[in-house]
Amino acid sequence: MSPYNFSTRRRRFLATTTLGAAGALYLPDSARSQAPRERPAPLTPLLVHEFVRVAHGNLDRVKELLAEQPALLNSTWDWGGGDWEAAIGGAGHMGRADIANYLLSQGARMDIFVAAMLGKLDIVRATLTAYSELLHSRGPHGITLMAHAKAGSTVAEPVVEYLEGLALARIPSK
Repeated sequence: MSPYNFSTRRRRFLATTTLGAAGALYLPDSARSQAPRERPAPLTPLLVHEFVRVAHGNLDRVKELLAEQPALLNSTWDWGGGDWEAAIGGAGHMGRADIANYLLSQGARMDIFVAAMLGKLDIVRATLTAYSELLHSRGPHGITLMAHAKAGSTVAEPVVEYLEGLALARIPSK
């Protein structure tokens, strides 16, 4: 390597690191400090369990608990064996559109199972178009996507028909 190349590289290195260090002085404090942010204490398991349990059928109690502790909104309960369920999931497989819609209005996370129960064909179709293997996925308690759609009653009939059509299309013809 020629001395010219080495000194040129050295000058570039020194200039770059010097400018980088100087630039760091002008960063906001939040960008410079990497201190972990403080987190609130974990929710008590009994409270999470009650919230998920009542979301299967008691809208008034869901509202009360959420008003007392907004952090419950997306909390999940492990029923055992990795069977995790959020309150909106309980509302989903029980066909409780009133509870699911309330939770969604508060910012709960939508999933394909709740979308099926609510009759949101556009969401179900788009999701299955992008990820066709989800047709066979299971929600809380191992409940199928079709069972969630059927729990939605008449509002979810288009979703039931769509899922039936997909299932029939996958049966090999003789």
